[in-house]
Order: sequence, then C-alpha cells, then structure tokens
Amino acid sequence: MHLNGTFGADILYVSKEQAMFNRIILIGNLTKDVELRHTPGGTPIATIPVAVNSKYKQGDEMKEEVLFINCVVFGRQAESCGQYLSKGNPVLVEGRLRENKWEKDGVQKSRCEVIASTVRFLPKKQSDAQTSAAPSNSYDEVPQEVGDLEPF
Repeated sequence: MHLNGTFGADILYVSKEQAMFNRIILIGNLTKDVELRHTPGGTPIATIPVAVNSKYKQGDEMKEEVLFINCVVFGRQAESCGQYLSKGNPVLVEGRLRENKWEKDGVQKSRCEVIASTVRFLPKKQSDAQTSAAPSNSYDEVPQEVGDLEPF
C-alpha cells in the first residue's frame, strides 16, 4: 500500500490483495461518563459513548442528525480516558469499525463500534461569559493524545 498526497488530495495505491480499508475519524461529545473495566489479565478497557452531529439541507430546510457511537479504548489510553473524560467532553477518536453480532429472543442483532487507536481530548466550547473571563482549561495537565494498540 502506498499513500501519496498532493494539494490535500490523497491517492491510495493498493494491490488486489489489499483492496480493503477500515478507518474512521469522529469528533463529538461524550454522552455519559467513561465506563472503565479490566480484562481477567488486567488490561484496562474503556467504553466511550460519543454523539456526533451532522447538519444537512433538505429542500429549503436545515436538518440535524445525531449518531450515537460507542468507542472502545485499551491499555494506558483507556486509563487516561477514564481519569480525565466525563459526560459532555469533546473528543476526536480515530480507529476502525467493528461489528458485534448477537442473538436475543431468536432475533439476530448487530451494532457497530469503533476500536480506537487514538483519542484526543479537545477543549470545551466557551460561552461568551467565559470568553471574556480568564481562560480556564479543565485539561491543564492532560496529554492531548495518547496512543495504544489493541492488546489482542
């Protein structure tokens, strides 16, 4: 695989054996606090529920669509997310999509989630009252990016 970018355009060259690509980047706000748990082997796993808003025009009317997407983070990055993120915090999540399938009451169900490779903590939007006051960042000592690969 070879990536070549010129003037903001990326060209992807792949052979027939590598003709698939699974990558996603989301920017949104947490809908709940981070759920931090551990595998039996002790690896931290965090679930980050993110809401992503999209606006589009339909005829003369502006519409808004909201997607609710669970993002799963592993290792040191999961611990950082659990420590510093809470409901309402904006984040940028980069990773890959994974589909979970299960059966409930004889009905097949599925849901997509993001397996995060990178989570960036973004600054909160400031209201007009906060903008005129001294800037305060609740992330004063938080790393802007932590990367960690899936442990399995």
